[in-house]
Amino acid sequence: MESYESSNHCQLCPRRCGADRRKSSGFCGGGSLVKVARAAPHFWEEPCISGKSGSGAVFFSGCPLSCCFCQNYEISRGNFGKEISVQRLAEIFQELEGQGVHNINLVSPTHWQPQILQALSLAGLKLPVVWNSGGYESADTLKALEGHIAVFLPDLKFYSSERSSRYASAPDYFQQASLAILEMFRQTGPCVFDSDGMLQKGVIIRHLVLPKGREDSKKLLDWIAGSFPPGAIRISLMSQYTPCIQKEEFPELKRRVSTFEYEDVVNYALSLGLAGYMQERSSAQAEYTPSFDLTGI
Repeated sequence: MESYESSNHCQLCPRRCGADRRKSSGFCGGGSLVKVARAAPHFWEEPCISGKSGSGAVFFSGCPLSCCFCQNYEISRGNFGKEISVQRLAEIFQELEGQGVHNINLVSPTHWQPQILQALSLAGLKLPVVWNSGGYESADTLKALEGHIAVFLPDLKFYSSERSSRYASAPDYFQQASLAILEMFRQTGPCVFDSDGMLQKGVIIRHLVLPKGREDSKKLLDWIAGSFPPGAIRISLMSQYTPCIQKEEFPELKRRVSTFEYEDVVNYALSLGLAGYMQERSSAQAEYTPSFDLTGI
């Protein structure tokens, strides 16, 4: 299996950890060979992404963040997955396309950007490609994606540096994510949908409402409303936070977000004229997390 030979001083994400990924893992857990935990049609994204036939989701192992509440902890911080070649990754993209999915959905791809670009070039896909990330991105890394990615699906998790430091060990989260999302929009422009309502091009900004996080959520919504033309992007407000915190230092995260908290954020978004998707409260269930069992790898 080939390796990514220029990964000897990694600068791909805002941490710029400088790891020699030919010899050891970076902060993200990534080495020289791309690592994947699952590749299969996925039906739990936004309606304009999943549609009727599903999104061709490829779940990559590792993550540049370290969110204490991550529901995909098994692959993000646990780094579960299988190392594969760039050629095999290209074949996986082609196999998913052959299954009739609406798009190829790259989940947590940031730290594998060079290998993904190589695989996309080999695959010759006809489907839109979705960059589905935690939002903690380097704008310079994103610039290399221009012309390859049709849809960006970033999280925008925190406004407060205190919260992002506490929950994700990333005090510069908003600074980096806001610049990254502006670069994403520069590449795609306003959202474009086909006749079936499937997103062909554009940006959807996701935000997970956390317990005791309403005011932080509203500051993020203010930034979104002030940064993009009306209707140009979509937001996706999520209520699916599922308590998985075992550590005593995060007592506020040991419950689900309340109906009042979530609806207050939704109503604020509506008051700003933001369009998008509001998740059903029933989505806060662990079964909405797929099984990471190397399916499709």
